[in-house]
This record gives sequence, C-alpha cells and structure tokens, in this order.
Amino acid sequence: MSTERLEFLIGRENITKLQTATVAVIGLGGVGGVSAITLARCGVGTLIIQDFDVVEPSNINRQIIANYETIGRYKTDLVEEEIRKINPDCKIIKLQERYNELSSLFNYKFDFLIDAIDKIDDKFHLIKTCLKNKVNFISSMGAAKKMDQTKLAIMDIWKTSYDPLAKILRKKLKDERIYDKIIVGSSTEDPKKIPNLGSYMPVTASMGLLLADYVIKKIIQGEES
Repeated sequence: MSTERLEFLIGRENITKLQTATVAVIGLGGVGGVSAITLARCGVGTLIIQDFDVVEPSNINRQIIANYETIGRYKTDLVEEEIRKINPDCKIIKLQERYNELSSLFNYKFDFLIDAIDKIDDKFHLIKTCLKNKVNFISSMGAAKKMDQTKLAIMDIWKTSYDPLAKILRKKLKDERIYDKIIVGSSTEDPKKIPNLGSYMPVTASMGLLLADYVIKKIIQGEES
C-alpha cells in the first residue's frame, strides 16, 4: 500500500509506528465500519475486526459497506474485503462473533481498541474488561437522533452531556463504584425528540473518523489513552 501522501505529513518514522501497530475495532456498523476502513487507509499494520451481524436494508442509509448487493452478508466479511482492496499488506484478524463475556477477543494482543458496540450490556462489559486489563481504548457513545456533526468531540465520559447512552453507562459505572477516566466520542447535541433511533450518516461517519483519528494520533505520539 502506498502511504506517500500521509508520509509527507507525518514522516517515515510515524508511518512505521502505524505499520507495526495492532488495533481492534469492535462493532462494524455506521461508526465502526468507517473507523476500520480509515485505519486501513492510514496504514495500520494489523486490524482485529469483530461483529456478528449481517447487512440489513435499514443499514444502507449510513453504513459504509451496506448496499443492496451486500444485504444478508456478514459485516466482518465485507469490511475484510474492503480493507484488502485498500491495503493488501494489512493483517486482518476476523472475529465473526458477538462481543460478550464469552468472546475470544482478549486472546489477542493489541495496542488500541475502538468500541463501537450498540448493545449497552456488551459495551459495559467491554469497557470494564479494558479497564481491568489496562487496555488503551476509546468508546463511541450515542450517535442516533442527532444531525449536527460539529457537536462531536472527544471527552471523558464523566463530562458528557445530552448523551442518553453515556448517561446509562455512567449510572452503571457508579453502581459498581468505577470512577476511572474513560475516553469517549460523544455529541453535545440535544437528541431529536422522536420515538425511533433515527440515524444520519454525516454524524455516524464523522464519529467513526473521530475515533480513528484519535487512535492514529495516539499511536504516532506513543501515548496511552
């Protein structure tokens, strides 16, 4: 894969850091799919991708690998195919399974993890496990019912506002007396007052880009989350 244009910006030494890094992306929907493909385009050497789901028609409005030809296919397979077209040198570890307490994810070693899981209990378990194992990670909070991508930002979960998902997770953390710093991507936009989880690709895709950008720069800087 040619990384010439990126090398102009960050230099050969930092390209090497990305090529020797391993990043896990858990959940390959509107947020995680964009994150995984962005990491591949930026030359990350090894990607662990995990999802159990298949593409459905309702995914087409926002998920980068979703179209009428991919309905019914596993998201892990589709993301793998896209990565191989972009970066044939990337090593891909594909976990076609739901993340939960039985997941094989932590049998692997990685430098950073992007949590783009939708299910609250699974997301909470993943966050707790990352904290327990001192894994560098960033977690996506709620992107549904929002339409202003300029309101997205990286912050500590304890400083989030107007984010119903973050609010639920903060309570669960407090209930278990966990008060660690947890870095998340979140929106400060007040959610639309609608009954269903409406989603807008400029927001979900921007969240995916935001998380990938955070991880790439942390790898380059050699810093923990």
